[in-house]
Amino acid sequence: MPILLFISLFTLVDFVLLFSIGSRIGLFTTLLLVLGTGFIGLHLIRKEGVSTLARARQRMQVGEIPSQELFTGAALIFGGALLLAPGFLSDALGIACLLPNARQLMFKALTWLGLKSAAGQQQQTNYEQADTSRPGGQEGPIEGEFISRDETARRR
Repeated sequence: MPILLFISLFTLVDFVLLFSIGSRIGLFTTLLLVLGTGFIGLHLIRKEGVSTLARARQRMQVGEIPSQELFTGAALIFGGALLLAPGFLSDALGIACLLPNARQLMFKALTWLGLKSAAGQQQQTNYEQADTSRPGGQEGPIEGEFISRDETARRR
């Protein structure tokens, strides 16, 4: 639900900015800027996308996981989608996704947030495991006997 609220507010602010700036600079100029950013975004995505794909293939041939390249590809697709959407706020964020330095900052921020989130999930998992521990604090394997259903069917 919070992500839906964020997207709705972002879209609303983007259109308010588009209409307010568009009323000051004129319809023709606004259309030119919106269409121009869309075409520039598509061109940059093609150019950056091909080089990102080549780098990912090189890393995979060496036997490494191309995590940075995967994030770059996702950022390019997201940035391109934002550039295609009409609005100045979405264009600014889309251009930020296309700039290599801004992508690196986003990657570091998302990595930090991901590690923080993963650490929180690990603490929650440890807490849940502590609650379901066996009485007496026993650890290790549980001793016992079992009968396989397949063996029972064979004996009959």
